Amino acid sequence: MTQALEVKDLQVEFRLRSATVRAVDGVSFAVDEGECLGVVGESGCGKTTTGLSIMRLLPTGGRIAGGSIRVAGTELTGLNTRAMRRLRGRAVGMIYQEPMTSLNPTITVGEQVAEPLRLHLGLSRTAARNRTLEVLDLVRLPRPRERLDSYPHELSGGLRQRVMIAIALACEPAVLLADEPTTALDVTIQAQILELLDDLRANLRMAVVLITHDLGVIAGHTDRVAVMYAGRIVEVADTATLFSRMRHPYTRALLQSIPRLDHDPERPLASIEGLPPSLAEPIIGCRFRPRCSFATEVCALKDPMLSGSPAHLAACFNPIDGPGELATSPGEQTTATPAQGETEGERLLELEDLVKEFPLTIGGALYGSAGQSVKAVSGVSLSVRTGETFGLVGESGCGKTTLGRLIVGLQRPTSGIIRFGDEDVTALRGSHLRRSRRYRQLMFQDPFASLDPRMRINAILGEPLAIQRLGKRGERQSRIREVLGEVGLSERVLDLYPHELSGGQRQRVGLARALMLNPRLLVADEPVSALDVSIQAQVLNLMKALQQRHALTSVVISHDLAVIRFLADQIGVMYLGEIVEIGRAADVYACPAHPYTRGLLDAIPRPAPAEARRHRKPSVKGELPSAVTPPSGCRFRTRCPLAQDVCAEIAPKFSKFGEEHHATCHFPLVPAIDDRTASSYAGQT
Repeated sequence: MTQALEVKDLQVEFRLRSATVRAVDGVSFAVDEGECLGVVGESGCGKTTTGLSIMRLLPTGGRIAGGSIRVAGTELTGLNTRAMRRLRGRAVGMIYQEPMTSLNPTITVGEQVAEPLRLHLGLSRTAARNRTLEVLDLVRLPRPRERLDSYPHELSGGLRQRVMIAIALACEPAVLLADEPTTALDVTIQAQILELLDDLRANLRMAVVLITHDLGVIAGHTDRVAVMYAGRIVEVADTATLFSRMRHPYTRALLQSIPRLDHDPERPLASIEGLPPSLAEPIIGCRFRPRCSFATEVCALKDPMLSGSPAHLAACFNPIDGPGELATSPGEQTTATPAQGETEGERLLELEDLVKEFPLTIGGALYGSAGQSVKAVSGVSLSVRTGETFGLVGESGCGKTTLGRLIVGLQRPTSGIIRFGDEDVTALRGSHLRRSRRYRQLMFQDPFASLDPRMRINAILGEPLAIQRLGKRGERQSRIREVLGEVGLSERVLDLYPHELSGGQRQRVGLARALMLNPRLLVADEPVSALDVSIQAQVLNLMKALQQRHALTSVVISHDLAVIRFLADQIGVMYLGEIVEIGRAADVYACPAHPYTRGLLDAIPRPAPAEARRHRKPSVKGELPSAVTPPSGCRFRTRCPLAQDVCAEIAPKFSKFGEEHHATCHFPLVPAIDDRTASSYAGQT
């Protein structure tokens, strides 16, 4: 087997004003032609820095301090800038983590894919355009000829990612680096992208380095795995061996942190307590020791080196043998106590035939044909009981976030009714609406974007109390400290700014701000989508404990059904503005009736190689249709493997599949128990 990439003893430093950070410290690995190596670990472990070092694209302040990088026999570390430019994109290509920030917003898709063809292969404009069409077709971009003159912002996230792959593959490089290529994508689009990478690797015989924090992705799409922690590789083995006979405690901890569909929701998720060490200071002993339950005295004295057979190496003085029993973090089992004046089981929130449309006009200018609008929410009806968690799942663009913003009063519905308690809140205006919002709070998807960068955490948490004019200054400070303790943060963060906190800390601040006013209803929009699996488990455990402690009613929005399975009592599956399936969590997961629900479940990455490979082919293909002109009849029919002529002519109505289990489908996966249908479903049992 020909070796395409070899990295030996790579060392990368970043010089800061006060210190030098050794971000990568002695990393070595090799990848053969046609092989896929997975590099996995938490944020900050050095994965992306390793990839950027191979591309020689380190940011300002970073430099390769030592080691060797060879691509197809050529040493890269000693090349000058001009020589490296000739190889970058020709011999080695890279798919970057966020396509929207990596693609040039001022240049068309066709020009961006054609650029490396003209620079490296010397093709004429016409020849480059023809080759661009071939490459876009290779990465399965729908209607590639129509997309040539599109700009990145005109494409969905999945299509932008395909364009990024096309740019990286245009010159058929020997090595492809894929840095978190699916992190920002829905599970259905993620499955399509990963399947595409598998097929391209097989057809083009490329060596692929797949960088990710998701062991579920690793399980189904790699041949070997290197686990990184604090700038070093701590374990490397073939994929099947790593999952069945792992030796390093960190590898086991990463695996156990992943939410699974078969996890008992009554038990807390396993998580890795603490944070990786600072790489700006010398580290004595094992870097994982402060977070390791197997650490002994020798771990504090010496740094373990990789050892074992050439096929399976691990850096640990006390190696383990396999995944073992799934351990869980200490969690308190609390009995939820309904708030004063409320009875558990009563309906707190009811939505009746809710509609939200956004006209295609901006500042009086018309975008699209007259009368057109984005149909974000179309006739949604559901109810949530006091003390219950309702999980809302679906792909990006299906209307989940819009529905959440309608529930908390940040947007007004086009039509329909929102009842909160005994009150129709859609009729409220002015100060009455502001007071009502106190009891309906939103936990935003991106805490960094939703926290004011000019305000310290103390001011951010105190702002809701000041706006609602609650308490005196001393009482407000007492409340801030109380909530801060509940979300597991030290009072030391009160004097910090958002950028000085980690992602997990910012997410906890976002949760604390939402809880400051003692809300009766919390809407959490993708609360853990941007977090590593270890931090994700901590935040999910915290949310569930607080919900139980305060009898908090919640609506949790996510595209991750494994996360929703852990948190939710009831689940609603949303597609293109409509609820297509709704019911108790156990019923929907055990026996999904709608093909879309089944497709979402099948697309979840499974952290077990044999099972993951059985589910590699996505059952839901294609992109979400336009919400401006949704398909006639059943909106899912354009992507449904069971669709027939009737699906285009008649919109399906709700049928009953269990005591509280309903779905809209002409050809459900299981027989309905009641042939009677209803034009809408308001959550009645």
